[in-house]
Amino acid sequence: MHIVSRKALWDFWQNYPASEAPLTRWFKIVQESGFENFADLRRTFPSADQVGNLIVFNAGGNKYRLVASVHFNRGKVYIRHMLTHQEYDRGNWKS
Repeated sequence: MHIVSRKALWDFWQNYPASEAPLTRWFKIVQESGFENFADLRRTFPSADQVGNLIVFNAGGNKYRLVASVHFNRGKVYIRHMLTHQEYDRGNWKS
């Protein structure tokens, strides 16, 4: 799958250096995958959740949340938000 944009990950791990390894791992797994639907994605990422039309991934032992718009039909993943667990819980990303 094609991921838009890796810069969002890079910017995030500049502020949270411990997030670099798990987010790099997530990036490589998604990039090398060809998910056809959400059920297919959940086989690789069992903790992924659908929230409206977005998919929320846990990263770094549940310390970070990656919120993405996944277009299975086009093979594209758009990173919408990179958040710590605390930022995610505040819910500001939903608006």
